Amino acid sequence: MIASLLIANRGEIACRVIRTARKMGIRTVAVYSDADAKALHVRMADEAVHIGPSPARESYLVGDKIIAAAKATGAEAIHPGYGFLSENADFAQAVLDAGLIWVGPRPDSIRAMGLKDAAKQRMIDAGVPVTPGYLGADQSPATLAAEAAKIGYPILIKAVAGGGGKGMRRVEGSADFTDALASCQREAASSFGDDRVLLEKYILSPRHIEVQVFGDTHGNVVHLFERDCSLQRRHQKVIEEAPAPGMDDATRASICDAAVKAAKAVDYVGAGTIEFIADTSDREDGGSGLRADRIWFMEMNTRLQVEHPVTEEITGQDLVEWQLRVASGEALPKRQDELTINGWAIEARLYAEDPARDFLPSVGRLEHFDLGVEAGEEGRIETGVEEGDAISPFYDPMIAKLIAHGDDRNEAITSLAAIIDELEIWPVRTNAGFLFNALLHPAFGAAEIDTGFIARELDALVPDPEPDEAIWRGAAAVALAEEDDGEGLGTLAGFRLNAPANRAVSLGRGGTFRTISLADEGETAPVSGFRDDERVVVFLEGQAYAFDRAARGSVGAGAGSGAILSPMPGKVTAVDVALGETVTKGQRLLTLEAMKMEHGLVAPFNGTVAELYAVAGAQVAEGIVLVKVEPDERHPGESRDPGR
Repeated sequence: MIASLLIANRGEIACRVIRTARKMGIRTVAVYSDADAKALHVRMADEAVHIGPSPARESYLVGDKIIAAAKATGAEAIHPGYGFLSENADFAQAVLDAGLIWVGPRPDSIRAMGLKDAAKQRMIDAGVPVTPGYLGADQSPATLAAEAAKIGYPILIKAVAGGGGKGMRRVEGSADFTDALASCQREAASSFGDDRVLLEKYILSPRHIEVQVFGDTHGNVVHLFERDCSLQRRHQKVIEEAPAPGMDDATRASICDAAVKAAKAVDYVGAGTIEFIADTSDREDGGSGLRADRIWFMEMNTRLQVEHPVTEEITGQDLVEWQLRVASGEALPKRQDELTINGWAIEARLYAEDPARDFLPSVGRLEHFDLGVEAGEEGRIETGVEEGDAISPFYDPMIAKLIAHGDDRNEAITSLAAIIDELEIWPVRTNAGFLFNALLHPAFGAAEIDTGFIARELDALVPDPEPDEAIWRGAAAVALAEEDDGEGLGTLAGFRLNAPANRAVSLGRGGTFRTISLADEGETAPVSGFRDDERVVVFLEGQAYAFDRAARGSVGAGAGSGAILSPMPGKVTAVDVALGETVTKGQRLLTLEAMKMEHGLVAPFNGTVAELYAVAGAQVAEGIVLVKVEPDERHPGESRDPGR
């Protein structure tokens, strides 16, 4: 058995691996960048090694530094987690060449599944059903257009080296094909250094079904059943569950058998996921059912998945322990006939982002951070942060994974919604309210889901950022509550609403104050929350609402004054205007890069660029004035685009 393990990752997955390694008596080594010097995974590990500056390309993506750290600390093996270098065949080979154990599949298996066209051809040869499409070597626009016509529109153009939703275009008809192809090829070349594409039939009502597979070095391959990952936003998974709704025994046997065939076709060792696309467009039951002849191979992820906890919950297996045992040369812990499904599990990804601002990432210190659930009691929490830690602009903004298990799907949904309702996170904004609404949406409860669900229902899922009257009253109750926990005003969980009924309090938002009296009739929302000398913050159904307790002077610069502030720390990648230039409402002024995404900042109204402080390439802090626009008094609200 491996005695010492280096985890080449950060955040919640690093913490997750450390927990299992500790349970198995394995010594752990963490690596960290400047931004993660005080991170939870660093504090949890037996030893930690600094590997470079905050940007991942200068630290977590530098394989030589990670291998050097393993050698310097005497680590025998490297676990890559997911993301970063986890599916990099060259890095896997470098680990092996250094005489270390790679906790993952063989490099040749990673390469075999790394290019979508070659992987699909291999699956065809292995008898695994694949989506109708074109995988040919002829990449001329004329040939690709002709093949698209044969497949039948709508079609999907996909970069053969793509991933994460990049290098992908949906095309509705032949008139749009040429432009879409060129755009896809440009993005593929920029993101992956490879502009080759493949074509697939676009499925109008697709479900994303994936099967967890596991192989060992003794020739054994098993599956641990399926997951449904259909709830996605911009091709990124949001809510996952196991088993898949509407999956009957015959269809499960067919898809899981195909997944095992796929794994065997590449001599697979370790944890992997075979991803399928299911067409539910012709189902009479609203799309909740699945049919074996309408499920096709899409791709393979040659690593542990973010959503692996739902599989662990329904099978009772620790997949990280399986990884470590297989990497140590042991046979798989269970045979196929020893694996069964127990109940239902659902996972939601809690992100530091603001749904009310088009999911703009939110960064900063977690001044108040209470996830509510104790491990092993009401649910399961996987996180890499604690109260006082900071959400950095340098990495993926996932705060935690929230997992609930129940005897059936309804019980799991109800349990997960209850977990979200207990969350208290401030001042970092999260998507918790959005997740709560998604779980309790009637169509989700009825399993009437596909990958377009969130886009269709977005207006109903994004919570109103403004509190209603009942929440105002709930905030007043927190402000007036007598202390009963002995810990002061900063911690009022479990407060008693025992303030005299005739008392009132002044609360404000956005500089506007109101007097709220609980003696007046009206519903009081059952919020939780805290207060200090300046504010009251309450939480309900995942959403946070802050109220000022007293006027504290004028409101700072904002869009209303024409001052464009940096919404988060980041790097200015482009400045699109010049000092003195006339701009129109909605016109892009500059682009800010943060948390692996680009964010365009636009003019709030027609006017003139009166002040310009932004410089391309500069790093800026949150709240810094980047541009100031003076309004055009003659036509202050007119837009260049009448359809905007």
